[in-house]
Amino acid sequence: MAASRLSLLALVSLTHIALLSTLCFAADPYVFFDFKVSYITASPLGVPQRVIAINGKFPGDPINATTNNNVVVNVHNGLDEDLLMTWSGIQMRRNSWQDGVLGTNCPIPKTWNWTYNFQVKDQIGSFFYFPSLNFQRAAGGFGSFHLNNREIIEIPFAKPDGDIAIMIGDWYTRNHTALKTALDAGKDLGMPDGVLINGKGPYQYNKTLVPDGIQYETINVEPGKTYRLRVHNVGVSTSLNFRIQSHNLLLAETEGYYTIQQNYTNFDIHVGQSYSFLVTMDQNASSDYYIVASARFVNESIWQRVTGVAVLHYSNSKGPVSGPLPDAPQDAFDPQWSMNQALTVRLNGSASGARPNPQGSFHYGSINITDTYVLKIVPPLTIDGKLRATINGISFVNPQTPIRLADQHKIKGDYKLDFPNMSLNRLPRRDMSVINATYKGFIEIVFQNNDTTVQTFHLDGYSFFVVGMGYGNWTVDNKGNYNKWDAISRCTTQVYPGAWTAVLISLDNPGAWNLRSQNLDRWYLGQETYLRIVNPEENGETEFSAPDNVLYCGALANLQKQQKHSSASSISSETFKLFFSLLMAFFTLVCTFR
Repeated sequence: MAASRLSLLALVSLTHIALLSTLCFAADPYVFFDFKVSYITASPLGVPQRVIAINGKFPGDPINATTNNNVVVNVHNGLDEDLLMTWSGIQMRRNSWQDGVLGTNCPIPKTWNWTYNFQVKDQIGSFFYFPSLNFQRAAGGFGSFHLNNREIIEIPFAKPDGDIAIMIGDWYTRNHTALKTALDAGKDLGMPDGVLINGKGPYQYNKTLVPDGIQYETINVEPGKTYRLRVHNVGVSTSLNFRIQSHNLLLAETEGYYTIQQNYTNFDIHVGQSYSFLVTMDQNASSDYYIVASARFVNESIWQRVTGVAVLHYSNSKGPVSGPLPDAPQDAFDPQWSMNQALTVRLNGSASGARPNPQGSFHYGSINITDTYVLKIVPPLTIDGKLRATINGISFVNPQTPIRLADQHKIKGDYKLDFPNMSLNRLPRRDMSVINATYKGFIEIVFQNNDTTVQTFHLDGYSFFVVGMGYGNWTVDNKGNYNKWDAISRCTTQVYPGAWTAVLISLDNPGAWNLRSQNLDRWYLGQETYLRIVNPEENGETEFSAPDNVLYCGALANLQKQQKHSSASSISSETFKLFFSLLMAFFTLVCTFR
């Protein structure tokens, strides 16, 4: 067995020598993570169910990295189905091969492992990871992904006394395969069974609504200290209002960009969004305090159970929290208040982000728009006898072979570059239509939500400037009201029902990038597409080629070699890190004296 381990190490060393010999320019540190993805049994709402864990934990441990780090994540698929992990908000500069969605990667088969290797180039902020296939996020598998500033870059607030991840989201006691089966049968998922905070059910604030024995989350803090709370909505489809009893939420950052700092007593966080708040523990410690995440834009008398409750515990607290929850906004059927709040989130133009230059030094408002896409969203409808969700009348069908892999091997007919820039007067269809976006273009995307619920949309590989929102149908006249100075830059935006949201994007990152609804039901039913962005003068400098460990599927399945699995083929994560670190040290010397 020892010989087998050494031979495998030798194989690993040869692979990395081949990779590192081309990377003498890359002196940025490496950070390593080993993800064993498997099912465990948990009862977050008092009902035993199968959830997806990372290394036996639900949610998974956070990934902590620093700007420009090289991140290596070895993912072991212990599920009974295919798996891909995606890193929502991580831009994968020049490297869509690591994005972890079906248009960029072949799935990792069950019992296999695959290693993601990417650089978090010029990024800071709060993000999260999750499994992207087969509705799996509804079963867990998620965790936070934090990118810290380099020491030489000053952050626009005093260094917090602690950094706390809070993952909120609606939750069903049915497993993800049952939810998927319901959608396949044309059924609505119905009201969630509750809201989880860090994978745990609600504190028993109400004995009628919350049964005995529910394990709840407790956030332990010290009086007088200030903490950075990174709050992520990782749920299925429910917008949530987040608040902490008697404490202000000082908004400081969202999805990689520092904001103008403003205090809020409560804040709406939509599916797939991430925010950083600075919270000072400035209240008396006569008792603990409620942390609440409750459903928005619903009849609260019916949806009372869809409320997550955790406990904020001061170290010198004199007793447990009790009494009614802090009030939510009283606008269940009028989202204007929420839109007005969203429009107060603006870019801190004087703060440095990942680089020393101010965030506001990119004058997006003075750049000519090269293309406009008006993406119309309507309620799910029937196509070929099946319930489907659409954008501009197209319900997306994922290609059998990932887009750039098909390009590299000159596979024809795998997808179409004919996605319409507006809704056409024709019957809805299922299709493999992709946006043929122009490298170095500066495009405008308008999300027109004619559905009945709040939708959130996310673009991989990029952040975009959220320049406008409004009710009714968007027209070109609305451009006159765009925020051309300090619009927030982010990667996930909400679109209110009967309303529109406009974003501007500078297309400087070649690859194939997923544009999708973050609402899992709509995404599963086809509400997505891709932006294919190719440098026509590509010479290997603007986009990476496929990695050596690329997986093959579809038209290229015959190229895929089987993985061998044995007890001898397992290397511990620590051994792997040590061995790789020694290789890095060796190549640093080689690069220094070459």
